[in-house]
Order: sequence, then structure tokens, then C-alpha cells
Amino acid sequence: MTKVGKNVLRYKPGDLYTECPKCGSGEIDRYVTGLSACKSCGNVWRVKNEKRRPALRFTTSGANGMELKILYDNEAMEGFRRGFGFSCFVEEKKILFDTGGDVGTLLFNMRKFMINPRDIDKIVLSHEHGDHTGGIQILDRCGEVEVFVPRSFSSRFKRELASHPNVNLKEVGGAGEICEGVFTTGELGHFIKEQSLIVKMGNGLTVITGCSHSGLENILTVASRFGDIYGVLGGFHGFSKLEALKGMRLIVPCHCTVRKREILNLYPESSVKCSAGCKIKI
Repeated sequence: MTKVGKNVLRYKPGDLYTECPKCGSGEIDRYVTGLSACKSCGNVWRVKNEKRRPALRFTTSGANGMELKILYDNEAMEGFRRGFGFSCFVEEKKILFDTGGDVGTLLFNMRKFMINPRDIDKIVLSHEHGDHTGGIQILDRCGEVEVFVPRSFSSRFKRELASHPNVNLKEVGGAGEICEGVFTTGELGHFIKEQSLIVKMGNGLTVITGCSHSGLENILTVASRFGDIYGVLGGFHGFSKLEALKGMRLIVPCHCTVRKREILNLYPESSVKCSAGCKIKI
């Protein structure tokens, strides 16, 4: 068995092999060095002249399309910090979706991405749970910013937001446009109400979720009213109707997704492993 040094390999999320040549396990990770590693037996190998699967979702800045940057997640790429929560930055639109569980981790990962908080024009909060609103102190470092929250947010939290002189608070009820090409599903659900973000591109709609407490299938149904869905990214929580993801060209289960590994294995061509530090092109 080949040992893998700490700095030898860098994980390339979402690129999965079919099986280990030593033990036959399907729990395989591929690395940007061209090596693969079995998560079951630890075997590491390189397949010569192998036809590599194109990494369509990960690009360098400046490429055509729009980039989504994962700023906060339960897992993190090398050099980034992890934490229990979720945050995603829609770079071209300067929209911060959720703020993760704490502002320290959020700011650290923003610096790694060279994102200046004053470049944030809009903050969209999915729901009032600490793992999505815990970094809201980022407001103290922002310039003038619009903050979109479901109208069901507590009066206390909304008063706290409105107390910031740089905040223009927007309460969301139904579905609608946030800015050109970006929409909210409106608040969905009953006990826990939540909004999701919809980004419209030429290839279709990409839906960004916080925890999907209202049910991912319900979120996708509402989002489909705006057009054809290209992909979905974020926390899927206990979502189990995995067949509903069939045909999507981008699936990125993050944060609280219970069946994350199953989704990655079921849809290896379109799924991407989520980690803080990922840059995902849509």
C-alpha cells in the first residue's frame, strides 16, 4: 500500500472512480495529481493513459460563465477552514447567500478567496438558524447592503439587522426577483420557513438552498416556474427522493445533506463534492 504524504495530493471534489483495483470498493477519491485513493483499504494508484473525466464545474477566475464560491461548509479544502453551517458567494452578482455558523471562519475563507466584504451588495438569509446566520456580524465590515430575509424571521432578529445604518432590510414573502437574473423562491414550509436562491443562466436555472427544511422536491417545483433547472447546490437535509435529481447537470450536496455519499455515487457524472474553498462554475 502506498502511503500518501500530507502535501503530496490535493483532492479534486466530485471526481470519482468506479472501483479500487485492489479491494473492489467504490469509495474512491481522485486527486489533481492524477492519482486515485481507495477510502476503504488505502490503496493509491495511477492509471496510465486513462481517459480522464472532464472537470467541467471547476474553473479559474475569468472563464466564461458565473462562479459560485463556497465560503462555509462542514468540510473544507486544504488551506480553508470548516465549520458546521453553509455560505455561498455568487461572485458576479455580489450576493452572499447565508453567513455560516461564525464570522471568524467566514472571514478567514473570504480572505483566502480575496473577497472584500465591502464588495458585497446583497445578503440573502435562507432561514433563522445559527448555522446560517451565525456570521451576520459580517455586516460590520460591509458597505451599503441589502439584506433579504423571510418575513417570518423573528422581530428581534429583524430589529437587529435594521439597527445597522448600512442595511436596507427586505422582507420576503412570495417568490420574486432580487436582481437581474437572480430570484428567491419566497419563504416555503410550515414549521421552519425558508427561502432558496435561483440563479438564471443561459444553460438554465441553478438553485441554491440553505437546509431544504421545506423539502428539496418542493423547492425545485417552485423554482421550475422560472424555467428549466440546470442544477442544485446546498444543504438537502433529509431529502430521500433521489430520483428527482435525475437529468440534472449539476448536483452539489453540501452541509446537512444526510445522503451525500449516496448522491455522489448515484450521479457520478453530474455530482460534485462540496467543501469550503470550492469554486463551482454554472
